[in-house]
Amino acid sequence: MRIGLAGAGKMGSAMARRLMSSGQQVTVWNRTAARAQGLIDEGAAWASTPAELAASCDIVLTMLIDDAALDEVYLGTDGLLSAPVAGRLFIDMSTVAPAQPQKIGARVRAAGARFLECPVGGSVGPAREGRLLGFVGGGEEDLALARPVLELLCRRIEHVGPLGAGATMKLAINLPLMVYWQTFSEALSLVQPLGLDPARVVDILADTSGGPNMLKVRGAAIAQALAGTGNGAVSVDVATMRKDMRAMLAQAAELHARLPLTELALRTFEQASAQGLDAADCTQLPVWWLKGAGKT
Repeated sequence: MRIGLAGAGKMGSAMARRLMSSGQQVTVWNRTAARAQGLIDEGAAWASTPAELAASCDIVLTMLIDDAALDEVYLGTDGLLSAPVAGRLFIDMSTVAPAQPQKIGARVRAAGARFLECPVGGSVGPAREGRLLGFVGGGEEDLALARPVLELLCRRIEHVGPLGAGATMKLAINLPLMVYWQTFSEALSLVQPLGLDPARVVDILADTSGGPNMLKVRGAAIAQALAGTGNGAVSVDVATMRKDMRAMLAQAAELHARLPLTELALRTFEQASAQGLDAADCTQLPVWWLKGAGKT
């Protein structure tokens, strides 16, 4: 089985490494070739265009930044669907608006191929370990074909409905976490005058009913950021968080639903962006808040 991957960012690269470590033959394409060089050095093949990727692989995974990137990679002049793709299986694992997999799926099927969406929960570490959560939208037959690959990447695979359902579930999964980053920063404002060690504060909060799994998984990185000893590594940047929150609000508008807390959190993250934090890791948000953004 020849597996292709379009999108060699942090998550895409971690997924490719997981597949290769499981003995799979992987071909990669990325808009910036240099980003994929590490994978090539480790044994991945290189495709010069998405069309070449589609032509040379049986299953193609896409892990892209947003709706526009998905349009370009699938539908562009040298896009995946510009190649003969009859019988191929495409699996999009990006976090995008629910309407996007519906649109792309229709175009893929019109080209005689199969399409499934499986956005995932988890960051780079779980991707490398094959411990992501997969939220599948699409047909049962397509999932049956995709399952051997998805099981290498995901510890849990949930088929939640037709195309668009996976994207909807991913936005819902992300929403409490996005809001929590803001509430966490505000909680730190209350204890800042106590002068406690950041690692101790994070450990205390993680051990309470108000501490989500994120504090247990990323607690050390958060404490290092608060103490000013972090290594600058970026797992999820602020720009990506803002993109996801805008997608949540757009989907809520389609459903005539209100998300007032999400609106307020996004407003704060927009302020962080305006002050240069777009490329920063999410752990820098409470640092920025305590340094002045949260002061009157």
